[in-house]
Amino acid sequence: MATVLSVSGSPSPTSRTGRLLRELDARLTGQGHEVIPLDVRTIPAEALLHADFRHPAIVEATALFERADGVVVGTPVYKAAYSGLLKSLLDLLPQYALAGKTVLPLATGGSHAHVLAIDYALRPVLASMGPAHITPGWFTLDKDITVGDDGTVTVAPGSAEALAQVTDQFSAALGGRTTLLAATG
Repeated sequence: MATVLSVSGSPSPTSRTGRLLRELDARLTGQGHEVIPLDVRTIPAEALLHADFRHPAIVEATALFERADGVVVGTPVYKAAYSGLLKSLLDLLPQYALAGKTVLPLATGGSHAHVLAIDYALRPVLASMGPAHITPGWFTLDKDITVGDDGTVTVAPGSAEALAQVTDQFSAALGGRTTLLAATG
């Protein structure tokens, strides 16, 4: 099927955003996609902060975006916008790094007050990068994501159902894209 780059813009190694993305990665893998996780926090800070386009980690991240058929972008919401860490990476990618790709935007946050962050902060930046399609995204409240002592992630039923739906829509859009590419290739 398709190659999916799953990008976590959270600065925390134990973030709900990252854990939620890994759950969605498993769903996409189960649907036959190859999923490559990318935690932006693992890219050296000096490469991001000094805009070092030639740093090996930036070159590698750029290559991962280029290789992907689809990109899932997950971020915690801070101050009604996506994370600065994610912004740092997006700023270093080529202008049209998402050209021809299908994109699924996701966000997590502590309050319903941030629910529009996907549409008013993240989606315009992603759209400026030339994707073929941005599928409907989803905002999940932090309180709807619990992590057990063993690391097991549980998502509240309403959110879990909505996440499954947007993930399946993304997967279906990828299926159509890879079929189209095979026909024209």
